[in-house]
Amino acid sequence: MSGPRPLDGVRVIELGQLLAGPFAGTMLAYFGAEVIKVEPPGEGDPIRGWRLLDSSGTAFWWRSLGRNKKSVTANLRSPAGRDVARRLMAGADVVIENFKPGTMEKWGLGPEDLRADNPDLIFARISGYGQDGPNSSKPGYASVTEAYSGFRYVNGFPGDVPVRPNLSIGDTVAGIHAVLGILLALLERKQQRGTGGQVVDVALYEAMFNLMEGMVPEYDGAGAVREPAGSTLTGIVPTNTYLCADGKHVVIGANGDSIFVRLMQAMGRDDMAADPRFADNAGRVEHQEFIDGSIAVWTKARPAAEVIRLLEQAQVPVGPIYNVADMFNDPHYQARGLFEQVSSDQGDIKIPAILPKLSASPGRTDWPGGAVGTHTREILEQAGFSTDEIDVLRRDGDI
Repeated sequence: MSGPRPLDGVRVIELGQLLAGPFAGTMLAYFGAEVIKVEPPGEGDPIRGWRLLDSSGTAFWWRSLGRNKKSVTANLRSPAGRDVARRLMAGADVVIENFKPGTMEKWGLGPEDLRADNPDLIFARISGYGQDGPNSSKPGYASVTEAYSGFRYVNGFPGDVPVRPNLSIGDTVAGIHAVLGILLALLERKQQRGTGGQVVDVALYEAMFNLMEGMVPEYDGAGAVREPAGSTLTGIVPTNTYLCADGKHVVIGANGDSIFVRLMQAMGRDDMAADPRFADNAGRVEHQEFIDGSIAVWTKARPAAEVIRLLEQAQVPVGPIYNVADMFNDPHYQARGLFEQVSSDQGDIKIPAILPKLSASPGRTDWPGGAVGTHTREILEQAGFSTDEIDVLRRDGDI
């Protein structure tokens, strides 16, 4: 697959490690940006060794997260290594970094340090709590900032320990916000209104705070604190997870008035379909326990496949709870092209497509994440480093 992509010609220097910054870089690279990932000499980004590893000791995850990126090594703790980064940043459109606030300034690589050489540079900064404010200097991993954002509080069952999804969702959501900010800044720069470069400041907790829907006005206007509600959604009925006869669970969302009627009719509960107490959401919320209990009795008497078949026939939103093996075996996932097979030095492997889909200029994976420093010489030569300079940098451990 080939063809133009929306970010063709955009050069990005990715200085971040682990997940939030690198995920932003992955999205940009997928849609055509030339992403140059600057890594520490030797082992590179720590995420190369995280979780399950292939026979070479490389994380399977890296094949996805490192896709389409050009790896350059530079020791940012040495003056010569920082000079390498500075020269690369001077010729870039975008820089992504997710170090602790103040680190780039300490190294002389902050936005103001680079403005004279590159006034149009878009400098995307991802941190736990943002670049300013009383918490800015605190270490902020996704686990902690998800809690601080209010997200963790509403997850789990009432009276129980707040639950964390088995994903670093705060990092990924922050990375998506960084991409959004970068694209907005690129659009602003294209308008030629004199803005030029600017800083995109993304905090992990604020990215998660952005998902909190109506919690703020509900609290300010009514003093309501939204509490955890298990597998339901506060104030919307019915939408829940229900156990079936074969031990599997299904999710049913029938909170629209007409959809609720169809659900009750499919269950053989015409009496509930016609009951004026349940005619609107407010009434259903008042009788949530009874409604959910009635649905649970019905689903528990049938295997999940039958529940899904009957409700799909009635045009009631329903679905199974999938694990990754289910995804692989599902024809809809396959038809939508959500798995891309790539070839690495350890053989073929499937990695996820990056969304969204574009009809005229879709993204694509050109190559999976490769070895540390694969593109160091190529990129430094393009940046004007001589062969002797590169050899000296390598000899001294600066690259």
